[in-house]
Amino acid sequence: MSDPTPMQRPTSRAARLSAIEQALLTRVITSQAQLSKVLADEGIEVTQATLSRDLDEMNAFKRRLQDGTMAYAVGHPEGDDRPLDGKVQQQMSRALNGLVTSVATARNLIVVHTPSGAAQYVASVLDKQNIDGVLGTIAGDDTVMMICADDDSASERADWLLSLASK
Repeated sequence: MSDPTPMQRPTSRAARLSAIEQALLTRVITSQAQLSKVLADEGIEVTQATLSRDLDEMNAFKRRLQDGTMAYAVGHPEGDDRPLDGKVQQQMSRALNGLVTSVATARNLIVVHTPSGAAQYVASVLDKQNIDGVLGTIAGDDTVMMICADDDSASERADWLLSLASK
């Protein structure tokens, strides 16, 4: 019996970011060198400079585990509900630029169109932030639906998202 074929990913930036996120969510990663090795094992070769930019863009941070080890994580540190600052908005703009092709509202919903295959990454970028008025997202292949608390929030967030993706 032959070994199963390992999961293969395209060489796109979105696929690399997804692989990094998956590694940080499922493993204890304590260094960029270790993360680079994990990615290489999945067939993703990345330079240290690119990896560093990717981690910064994803808002990855190091947190102390119960055993005292410092490991990378993504999202906000637990209990951190700070508003989005300028740096975070700039990082989101870089992540969303070229991936958001249109934005429309329908009452308290925002429909975001993306190129094929990018919707889940866009939803992930949005979900990792504490965006005032946004309850959550649902992603398909090329469409993200953002659920907002009310119609006004949806209108404000749609304009904000469009401006972020246009920078």
